[in-house]
Amino acid sequence: MALSKEWYDAEFVDSESESLHRAPSIEYSFYNAVKTGDMEYVIKNCKEDAFIHLDGTGVLSRNTLQNIKYHFVVTTAMITRYCIDGGLEPEQAYRLSDFYILKMDSCSTVRQVADLHHEMAKDFTGKMVLQKKSSILSKPVTQCVDYIYSNIKERITIADLAAYTGLSESYLSRVFKQNLGVSISDYIREKKIEKATHLLKYSDKPIIDIANYLSFSSQSHFTQIFESFMGLTPKKYRDRYYKSMW
Repeated sequence: MALSKEWYDAEFVDSESESLHRAPSIEYSFYNAVKTGDMEYVIKNCKEDAFIHLDGTGVLSRNTLQNIKYHFVVTTAMITRYCIDGGLEPEQAYRLSDFYILKMDSCSTVRQVADLHHEMAKDFTGKMVLQKKSSILSKPVTQCVDYIYSNIKERITIADLAAYTGLSESYLSRVFKQNLGVSISDYIREKKIEKATHLLKYSDKPIIDIANYLSFSSQSHFTQIFESFMGLTPKKYRDRYYKSMW
């Protein structure tokens, strides 16, 4: 009964202040842009800081920081489900969602939450761009891409992938390059470095631990490969991007 009265009181206050929720089509447009891999739209939305303009989105907490954190969780959950509907592998989508929500939990300012939201949205959008490409890939190449994602911290060889797909190494290598334009080895290195950039930006793991985690033969080998892809050593990359965000 007490809750019912509180609800009616809140309804009265909202109607008096004419605080109306905005049309859901505005949010749907953003979610659909992520789902379809429309990076241009998503980047424009992020540059405009649309996420922190909360007029018409509802008040989920009287505390400003807590309010935007709740909106972050809602947005991430919606994007996750839109992307799954768009073909993103569910486990990959849920892991990505969990990662960003846990990271958001340690944010201490509205600006940090907003910046992380932009990273999250662009990350999901990038995954959907790749998903669109993979939808036209041959089955064995799709199997390889999924295997590499699921086992990124392991040492992955062409022999492993050939055994997994049931094809010869030479045939699989040829089909893979025809589909993606890069060799299997280069693709594996690229995905390991992509994972490394996340760990350097969002964790305090020592660089040698990251190298070991991703099964590089040594820290110097990791540094050499990382610099060839990113143009910076792992240490310089962390100094530039970790400190600037947090």
